[in-house]
Amino acid sequence: MAFEGLADRLQNTIQKIRGKGKVTESDVKEMMREVRLALLEADVNFKVVKEFVKKVSERSVGQEVMKSLTPGQQVIKVVKEELTELMGGEQSQIAVSKRPPTVIMMAGLQGAGKTTTTGKLANLLRKKYNRSPMLVAADIYRPAAIKQLETLGKQLNMPVFSLGDQVSPVEIVRQALEQAKENHNDYVLVDTAGRLHIDGELMNELKEIKDLANPDEIFLVVDSMTGQDAVNVAQSFNEQLEITGVILTKLDGDTRGGAALSIRSVTQKPIKFVGMGEKLDALEPFHPERMASRILGMGDMLTLIEKAQASVDEEKARELEKKMRTMSFTFDDFLDQLGQVRKMGPLEDIIKMLPGANRMKGLDNLQVDEKKIGHVEAIIKSMTKAEKENPEIINAGRKKRIARGSGTNVQEVNRLLKQFEEMKKMMKQMTNMQQKGKKKGFKFPFM
Repeated sequence: MAFEGLADRLQNTIQKIRGKGKVTESDVKEMMREVRLALLEADVNFKVVKEFVKKVSERSVGQEVMKSLTPGQQVIKVVKEELTELMGGEQSQIAVSKRPPTVIMMAGLQGAGKTTTTGKLANLLRKKYNRSPMLVAADIYRPAAIKQLETLGKQLNMPVFSLGDQVSPVEIVRQALEQAKENHNDYVLVDTAGRLHIDGELMNELKEIKDLANPDEIFLVVDSMTGQDAVNVAQSFNEQLEITGVILTKLDGDTRGGAALSIRSVTQKPIKFVGMGEKLDALEPFHPERMASRILGMGDMLTLIEKAQASVDEEKARELEKKMRTMSFTFDDFLDQLGQVRKMGPLEDIIKMLPGANRMKGLDNLQVDEKKIGHVEAIIKSMTKAEKENPEIINAGRKKRIARGSGTNVQEVNRLLKQFEEMKKMMKQMTNMQQKGKKKGFKFPFM
């Protein structure tokens, strides 16, 4: 996941200062040296790093920090606040036109994921904001671009306006806006053409579309994997097109995250959304404070709660909470819960959103093996109803039968039974707030 290297370095650095009863200027200097290296390694723009370190240093050696009762914690608070400010301060809301439809122009270089992101954004607008979007296929140059957008429209059951590849993009947009008004679509998302690099022809066409459509938002879609190149692209587009915001794609990939930390400072335009996977629901509003918390290992409970609300059945959740308290949680409940949790995204990412998860042993190399999840499901499905409700009745003979029926072995069955008991105890602890922070390391049955 993005920011992983940066997060590790920063978390190790702040750990040294966290519990200090006294913090000297020398401590701050040493910490800032580590922070500077961590940011540069994460491919953050050099000028941005210099300014960030300067601000944190000045605040950290101020009277407010040095004379506080918990100076170590105060320094960490300063780092978090400045990191949040670096990424935009607060979440930037999407525009809503007073005279619908609201027009969003999607721009970017070829290969950044612009067409797919257009579909993802339309899906988010409908699900999260209860809007009725229309997609416009205005990329007439890239082979199969129109077909791709039409396919996305079918998957999402959403209208796509297209006039083929022989009509000018400006004319396509003009007719699309007329149809959107007739059909009462309150958002129009225009998928414009990209190029392999920025050129005059591309910019002129985008300017013509902008002049005609007078968009409420011009989103630049940037591949975060390209690092500093992403910042340069954002700067060029902003100078010529005056973008209103940036959407970063592939932030779930093996990227150092520097682009996300640099783009806001360089362009002074907010990051509006981030792509966190390939699925059509894997686009999230960007929250600078939450991202800062995640980078510093403080968890991200708000995003976790939002994911849970979108994926978990509320009635089942209440029933589950009751079962967790009374230790009557069964293997059937586990299977049901596993299915709902998997809808929220990769399990390792979800676990890392928990506060303090960065200090859980072994979590830094956490990887969930999907094949092992399949084994777990097969083992449970090979049990009888009575065994699922009361695993203690499973004897040696039944373990062999369950192993054969699930295509596994007795050791795997024994491991799952033992870990299930541990998990029940852990879940009971999690329902009691007073146990927070006292939990021992726990190994899930599919890791």
